[in-house]
Amino acid sequence: VQLQASGGGLVQAGGSLRLSCAASGRTFSIYTMGWFRQAPGKEREFVAAISWSGGSTFYGDSVKGRFTISRDNAKNTVYLQMNSLKPEDTAVYYCASGKRWLTYDDWGQGTQVTVSS
Repeated sequence: VQLQASGGGLVQAGGSLRLSCAASGRTFSIYTMGWFRQAPGKEREFVAAISWSGGSTFYGDSVKGRFTISRDNAKNTVYLQMNSLKPEDTAVYYCASGKRWLTYDDWGQGTQVTVSS
């Protein structure tokens, strides 16, 4: 599975961004799609996940209530709607896919999100 993330950019605190992750290749094997992020000097952090067919979702504590993950199966695309952004949300965001729930086998390139105060 190949993953292409897009939609990052610079936004002021309190603003919104929507990230997209388009999957191609063996998409029939996907069960989970997820978003992770990594800020400079920090470990990679789980952000959100969604099941490819059933619509189950799971969020990291730091983004609950502010971020929403969704999918469009017809477009093989997963979205991350990010609202009420904070400077601490600044990071490179990565999408990933896996064949089982909350396990990840393939990773896309990152997209930079910068939130200014």
